[in-house]
Amino acid sequence: MADKPTSGEIFGVPYNFERPSFGRMLSSHWKPGEGMLVEKPFGIGYTLNLANWRSWIVVAVAGALLWQQQQSESKGADEAAADEPVEVIVDDESDD
Repeated sequence: MADKPTSGEIFGVPYNFERPSFGRMLSSHWKPGEGMLVEKPFGIGYTLNLANWRSWIVVAVAGALLWQQQQSESKGADEAAADEPVEVIVDDESDD
């Protein structure tokens, strides 16, 4: 049986299914002089290069959006408690 390649490209998207090592995992996320996206150390596609300043902007924006979503969910829970039905009693007696 022929050995299948464990790394390469399909339609321009890189893949790598070699057993990952700790050093390769760390070095793949820190590549000075490379672009914002680098090949993943294991799996299919790309990952962020944390040595590039643009990657930190992406991380900061993602963190801000996550924080905003959590704040709106907690505010929505507080407003839902305040929107509970209120019982109103109307006195139908008239003095005419």
